[in-house]
Amino acid sequence: VICIGASLGGGNTFQVVQSLGAIQQDIPFLNDYNWVYGLVMAFLVGIVIIGGIRSIGAVAGRIVPFMCGAYVLTALFILGKNFFLIDDAIISIFQGAFNPDAVYGGFIGVLVIGIKRAVFSNEAGTGSAAIAHSAAKTDEPVSEGIVALLEPFIDTVIVCTMTALVIIITNATDGNEMLFDGPNKSGAALTSIAFQKGGYEWFKWILYAAVVLFCYSTLISWSYYGERCFTHLFGEQSSIIFKLIF
Repeated sequence: VICIGASLGGGNTFQVVQSLGAIQQDIPFLNDYNWVYGLVMAFLVGIVIIGGIRSIGAVAGRIVPFMCGAYVLTALFILGKNFFLIDDAIISIFQGAFNPDAVYGGFIGVLVIGIKRAVFSNEAGTGSAAIAHSAAKTDEPVSEGIVALLEPFIDTVIVCTMTALVIIITNATDGNEMLFDGPNKSGAALTSIAFQKGGYEWFKWILYAAVVLFCYSTLISWSYYGERCFTHLFGEQSSIIFKLIF
């Protein structure tokens, strides 16, 4: 029951709203007609999930490497340009983490923001990823376990750390009060500013593409999680009902 709710909420509507918030600042049309973005996403997701697990795997297998590769190369370019500032950025992270303000100020932040970010980053502890791994075809189950272990390491430890270093090195938060109030109050908006300050103006479009593709791949993945739980409760014949609801 909880997984079905998470599928429709966190794995669907939240993803669409967040990705829309990231791109609509540079696509004015979506400010007045944001429902168009929702319809397009619903249509594109419907094409894939009606096809079943094989098509889900095929689409995700093509989208995710491209999305992650483009994002990582952009971040590496910015870090390469500012190579000698990386050590200062790492030092500032540790100084910020272990000062008195961080102890009581960061405690609530970790409980609310930190756990939320971690769950959306790698699903560690939620139990949902096991649904996808159990459907994998492999001769060695241990190899699938290794894949499951690598996922949070790559997307959380490597990709998120690179993002943090880019934001710190480019001083993306300086003079940008808009980040803390209004429609641009999101991690994607902050990263967009960092990409532009550290690289080129058009780098933001790489980020937008990654955000939209991430949303899309997350939608089709979570549709499978929710569908498996829905059919467990109501039988295999109910599969198409959940897909239409989703």
